[in-house]
Amino acid sequence: MPHSGEPNPPRWSAEDAFLELLTDTLESMERPPRGQFLQRFFRSIAHVELSETQALDFWEQSQARRRELSESLGKRVALQAALVDVLASANLIRLPILIEYEELRKLQINAATDPLTGLYNRRFFDDYFEKELNRSIRYSHRLALVVFDLHRFKEVNDRYGHPQGDVLLRIAAATLRKSLRTSDYAFRIGGDEFALLLPQSDTEQATVLSRRLRAAYETAIEPSKLGIRLALDYGLAVYPDDGELQEVLIRVADERLYQLKNGGRPPDASPAASATAVPAAPEKMKDSPPPPKPATELPAGDLSQVPVAKDQGAERRRWERVSLASTHAYALIGEGVERTARVIDLGYGGVALETSEPEELGDAFNAVLHVPILPPVRVNLRRVYRGHGSSGAVRIGCSFVT
Repeated sequence: MPHSGEPNPPRWSAEDAFLELLTDTLESMERPPRGQFLQRFFRSIAHVELSETQALDFWEQSQARRRELSESLGKRVALQAALVDVLASANLIRLPILIEYEELRKLQINAATDPLTGLYNRRFFDDYFEKELNRSIRYSHRLALVVFDLHRFKEVNDRYGHPQGDVLLRIAAATLRKSLRTSDYAFRIGGDEFALLLPQSDTEQATVLSRRLRAAYETAIEPSKLGIRLALDYGLAVYPDDGELQEVLIRVADERLYQLKNGGRPPDASPAASATAVPAAPEKMKDSPPPPKPATELPAGDLSQVPVAKDQGAERRRWERVSLASTHAYALIGEGVERTARVIDLGYGGVALETSEPEELGDAFNAVLHVPILPPVRVNLRRVYRGHGSSGAVRIGCSFVT
């Protein structure tokens, strides 16, 4: 029975009903994936090649034309008529061919995903990152970005061919997908580059997850026995600790990724065995990346002269220091009942700590260093210096003992 508000409501055909559904679907999509979808849509219905910008423009013209026709005729006009009118006016169509709803769903999925791995693609990453960052800013939540790439991946392609490389990429994608929470998103953003967005995650949580993924990937590819020691290298950045802009967080994460990748790992050594924290440091935790390289542009600080303990004696050498006083770096000291000390600066030869209870440290002791960006590193230390610290604390200079 006709509705009172519309004397002669149209009876939509299957094609018209499909286009109404398409309109609702596109309204829920962001502009970049919508443009990619519409480019494929127009190719399917009219066999024309349009750029994404042109496809968006023709779609908007069709919506506007539909409104004009509806107003002039005094009744609601089907979108199909407006599409035909706009495309025909542009000499782009003679006979429209519509697609099934399942094909629409496939196009929508293809617009946002990488065909090889099934992860979301770079276009969706850029869009979703902006959306999640705005949400984190609005609600004062942390947001962690982790970027990965496959260490020595090019050697696999060169030696075994791209099909084998594709297998490793799919394994990496599956490894990422299995470890995610429902709120996390995984992306393939380049050839062998991946990314995770972890809402409400801090540096420690993101680091723990990244190390677990790295170990899981190493286990997953072990049956391949390629003779090339691959690794899932990573770098991370957290809002707001490391920046508040999308481009800044990406840059920081990339810098930390390449710091790990170029941190002196021998060509054929495993990540667990070769990513040494400091040249003189002994045992370290599995999969720990190297610490920051000494920055020559930074001031050497009070402990620029630190001896490195060797066997029965100590040889005095000059080491450049990296100041960590403005960070939250700390050390857990002792076995069983652990005490905490601040990490003031760090170098290849040793570390400077600050504590209010220096008498409890002894002349030699074990510690686990917790430094931003790096996983925890277990070291053996020997006290070689004592001085005044900040706020009444005592500054202790220590050398790494081999």
